[in-house]
Amino acid sequence: MSPGPARAALTEFVLKVHSRCDLACDHCYVYEHADQSWRRRPARMTPEVLRAAAGRIAEHAAAHHLPRVSVILHGGEPLLLGPERLRRVLADLRAAVAPVTDLRIGMQTNGVLLSERFCDLLAEYDVAVGVSLDGDRAANDRHRRFRNGASSHDQVLRALALLRRPAYRRLWSGLLCTVDVRNDPLAVYESLLAEGPPRIDFLLPHATWDSPPPRPGGGAAYADWLRAVYDRWRADGRPVPVRLFDSLRSTAGGGPSGTEWLGLDPVDLAVIETDGEWEQADSLKTTYDGAPATGMTVFSHSADDVAGSPELARRRTGRAGLSDECRRCPVVAQCGGGLFAHRYGDGHFDRPSVYCVDLKELIVHVNENPPASTPAPLAADPADDLIDRLAASTGDRSAVRRLVEAQTAIVRALLGAVAAGLPGPGPGADGWAALTDLDRHAPESVARVTAHPYVRAWAVECLAGAGTGARYGADYLAAIAAAVARDAGIPLRLAVPVRAGRLHLPTVGTVLLPEAGDGAAEVHVGPASLRVTAGAVTVRVDAAGDEPRWQPTRALVADDVTVLLEDGDPHRDCHRLPAAGRLDDATAAHWATTFGAAWTIVRDETPGHAEELRAGLRALVPLRRSGAGVSEASTARQAFGGVAATETDAGSLAVLLVHEFQHSKMNALLDLYDLVDGTRPAGITVGWRPDPRPPEAVLQGIYAHAAVADIWRVRADRQVDGAQAVYRRYRDWTAEAIGALERADALTPVGSRLLRQVAHAVAGWPS
Repeated sequence: MSPGPARAALTEFVLKVHSRCDLACDHCYVYEHADQSWRRRPARMTPEVLRAAAGRIAEHAAAHHLPRVSVILHGGEPLLLGPERLRRVLADLRAAVAPVTDLRIGMQTNGVLLSERFCDLLAEYDVAVGVSLDGDRAANDRHRRFRNGASSHDQVLRALALLRRPAYRRLWSGLLCTVDVRNDPLAVYESLLAEGPPRIDFLLPHATWDSPPPRPGGGAAYADWLRAVYDRWRADGRPVPVRLFDSLRSTAGGGPSGTEWLGLDPVDLAVIETDGEWEQADSLKTTYDGAPATGMTVFSHSADDVAGSPELARRRTGRAGLSDECRRCPVVAQCGGGLFAHRYGDGHFDRPSVYCVDLKELIVHVNENPPASTPAPLAADPADDLIDRLAASTGDRSAVRRLVEAQTAIVRALLGAVAAGLPGPGPGADGWAALTDLDRHAPESVARVTAHPYVRAWAVECLAGAGTGARYGADYLAAIAAAVARDAGIPLRLAVPVRAGRLHLPTVGTVLLPEAGDGAAEVHVGPASLRVTAGAVTVRVDAAGDEPRWQPTRALVADDVTVLLEDGDPHRDCHRLPAAGRLDDATAAHWATTFGAAWTIVRDETPGHAEELRAGLRALVPLRRSGAGVSEASTARQAFGGVAATETDAGSLAVLLVHEFQHSKMNALLDLYDLVDGTRPAGITVGWRPDPRPPEAVLQGIYAHAAVADIWRVRADRQVDGAQAVYRRYRDWTAEAIGALERADALTPVGSRLLRQVAHAVAGWPS
């Protein structure tokens, strides 16, 4: 089974939840251009249309095994729905789509109606909010006014002030600015930057060859305007991501553009209007009346039908779908012919963009004037607070909790993706149905069991058709459901897979059933009992735990923390070092003693990291010794919260726990943000490895070794024998690697911020 989407899959859906607007912007493509279909449509999307639309999205995500889809609430102005109707929209979307895939909801708004009540609702459903603002008051008022001519500028600034509050900052996705060459480009840039946005999007005003854009002064006026902004942004050290410029940098290196405005990325977007009609991108409304129409509705046609339509098919043909002039152009890989709608004229789209001269000049200028290697500090970003907290050498429990929350959503999406690929009735389908029901009645138990690191490890391998995940397959959903029922004390009867004579319930334990081989057994969970039956064999598990076929998952308990000693989960062997087998009681007791002593050391030496471990560490996996006689440890990319280590002394285990959990945190951060610029591969030499390392591995090493250096710094201050030399070695390794990674210019702005914050902490340590 492949977890990736098919080529023709749609991954972004724009829902026109309200088709009217409280502003009367004269550059609006919905109301002011050729297509006037809004006049015949209802003002609001009805619940019936919404449910049908959500069902089509879920159906499409399941059919294509999509790991995630984006739904953008749009209009008109979506906030005209009001808080209660908006809540119903968000709830219905989540209910239909979230069980199938990772649902990411966004909204594009003019901001006029944004309030604390709306923000609280958007925060509850984790909705990313983009706001339209064309610059300072003079620039914004040129187009973005109320119908009576009054300015909207103050209301938008009030909305942005709300989004900058700590409680809502993570919601803000950026500012969208439509270029007007009559406005001063630097004044516009400075006014947008002053609002502290996480990102800025500069859009060319919609135009075609039949209705060309105004060009006061003639020539490449739009290139001149954007070039002025680019040069200032470059001189400022890239203080905020600008999608247009970042897209040109990416495509220059052969990477994706991330936008339909540039490049040759295939189109994966469709629009659903308030009446349920499927449409193509809104930008086509600028070309001719009826241009976006597909003749399909959510009631009569699936998303597959839309994705396979001739209209969308042409826009997935890449370079072959461009005009002859475009195909011959030396910058076509970056430009991609420009926005499809902007190629329209004389009844067809077989032309270059009406902004061809501007795009070409801007691309050449950006290519000839790349940004400086080291960006300046980022402006306010939803990532900033999390990055700064995670970079703190003292540790930060709240940041780890945010990572845990993100991991919860990722695992739920993975489980939904596994369930979407179920071939039909069977243990997997029964397990998914039971898990869905348990989520309604015992969500805390579902969260506890699915937070186990090796549930995610299984799901990823299952979707990839590899390893033990493939061996257990989707039927393992039944094992997860049984474990949840056991945790919640809710009666349940399910057929659960047995592999190599072992039936495993994650976080609970393993039943030995050699008679069952690679079959199944019936698990009966009672309010305070667990019974497993395979043929003539019945295993009853009770509180005494004296059943010889039963191997419970044991726990390591210290004063204020409990971590599973995971020596039975079949998916735990995903680390770079081999996992040990089932421990005997004496060895398990020794692990418990060592862990308790190590925990006391961590809490004493680095209390902040102890708080982080308490929030995020779920399992400790014993490893087999390699024979080298040294302590070894590992984390796995797909097992957040799991640390694997060889048996060692308490002082070494304390360091290993902090060191490896740094890697686990970094892995979770990589699930949320691109930290490394994949277009700039580099081999970097570091002190702790003889071979050149890729940038991501270097960043991982810096993050982990900085924490280790900090531990040995504390020990050196306490005059522990040999600690000063170890501290200096780790500090020097870290500082030298930071310099090498900075020189490589291989990080994204978010990754650069993390590196700068770690570098700042290291620079403050004694030499």
